[in-house]
Amino acid sequence: MKLSILQINTFETNIYLMGVWRQIAEYLYIKKKDPNREDTTWIKYMHGINRISILLFLFAIIVMMVRLAKSC
Repeated sequence: MKLSILQINTFETNIYLMGVWRQIAEYLYIKKKDPNREDTTWIKYMHGINRISILLFLFAIIVMMVRLAKSC
């Protein structure tokens, strides 16, 4: 069975996107962390900052949607 370049690129993109969604789920405490992954203090700080930025982004989207709904 021979895969075309488009199929291979699509497969690699899907794996990458699943990894991004898995990481976001871990940041938002939706999914448990991998117990085998090494955690250092700096990694914990980085994840904490990423959590804050994702939550602020979601809050800003909600505020924009409310403002848009009020103006219509």
